[in-house]
Amino acid sequence: MSKGNLLYAQSGGVTAVINTTACAVIETCRKHRIRAYAARNGILGALREELIDLSREDRSAIAALRHTPGGAFGSCRFKLKSLEIDRARYERLIAVLRAHDIRYFLYNGGNDSADTSLKISAIGKELGYPLQVIGVPKTIDNDLPVTDSCPGFGSVAKYTAVSIGEASLDVASMCESSTKVFVMEVMGRHAGWIAAAAGLAATGKDAAPHIILFPEVPFDEAAFLARVEATVKRVGYCSIVVSEGLKNAEGKFLAEAGSTDAFGHTQLGGVGPLIAQLVKSRLGYKYHWAVPDYLQRSARHLASKSDVEQAYAVGKAAVEYALAGKNAEMPVIKRISTTPFKWKIEAVPITRIANIEKKLPKNFITRDGFNITAAARSYFEPLIRGEDRPPYDATTGLPKYAQLKRVLVKKKLPRYSIADK
Repeated sequence: MSKGNLLYAQSGGVTAVINTTACAVIETCRKHRIRAYAARNGILGALREELIDLSREDRSAIAALRHTPGGAFGSCRFKLKSLEIDRARYERLIAVLRAHDIRYFLYNGGNDSADTSLKISAIGKELGYPLQVIGVPKTIDNDLPVTDSCPGFGSVAKYTAVSIGEASLDVASMCESSTKVFVMEVMGRHAGWIAAAAGLAATGKDAAPHIILFPEVPFDEAAFLARVEATVKRVGYCSIVVSEGLKNAEGKFLAEAGSTDAFGHTQLGGVGPLIAQLVKSRLGYKYHWAVPDYLQRSARHLASKSDVEQAYAVGKAAVEYALAGKNAEMPVIKRISTTPFKWKIEAVPITRIANIEKKLPKNFITRDGFNITAAARSYFEPLIRGEDRPPYDATTGLPKYAQLKRVLVKKKLPRYSIADK
């Protein structure tokens, strides 16, 4: 076992439980008497030598991270390119780690972060710097391969199913003389895991959501409109969940905005209002639409207990793997059984995860392409089970979240500007 300090960084879009993982990382480091830092704003902070000294944080504040949403130390959408193109940045990163005797690097993110972890591991070896790099899984999209589910997904799935169920009760009460169609757009650029989870709300015949539009199923306008009309005539109203990544028969996003983010992902312009307006123009029904956007991934008050427990478990395992000398690996969740729900954490090489996207299985989608199957329900239900509510302030009536000091360590290297490179 090598000596040294540990650096933890958060990457990409945050989740309701990414700070639960951070809590586990810090508490496990303290248990093993390993000094830990957190990079401010992810890999950007690591490059700028903006390192938060976690030893300055109170034990109670760290414990409160378990029920605090957002990214406590700041995240970013900044992708390091190949070692050939971005070599200077990788060398700068190693210089920062060396200056602070950081021998363990934990990168908490999704597909792109896993790829970055691989590259950092490779440059460490090339430069002869002893470094254990562990990728830590996180994404509401649930699209990482190998792992049964991704920390963050269970909570967004619970939020989505509850939200469409509650909104549909509202619509049902007004449909006789008002709104007849409700459309809710959810995240999911290429994989329909979140949209599919909404189907859990449909627990009986003709229960909402009545239609789910998946990225994996090319949009058929005629079939869709026919289903909407038939549902309204039979039920009185129609609730629809649509994934932001809905595509047409040619494979083009229906709501493509024509730009890309820092990771090179297509920016989508809002398919929810587009679908709602289509219903209005073709069928004449009064409608409402909603885009939960950040709400769905930050709703810690409605977190899944299963998700919280798994998020903590991967953070704890990540530290233990690093201290045991593992490198370029990631702790993943393996389901042992569904009934009863049992799972364990295993280590897998990041090469099995980086740049691989897990789509919704075909047997999770009904033959008509508009809903989920019993197999999907069996997979999803354990992931949203249980509640893990944050404590509430008796005076304000609001949740009590972590209040951190975020004290930066003294820099040892010359000033570094990302824009200058």
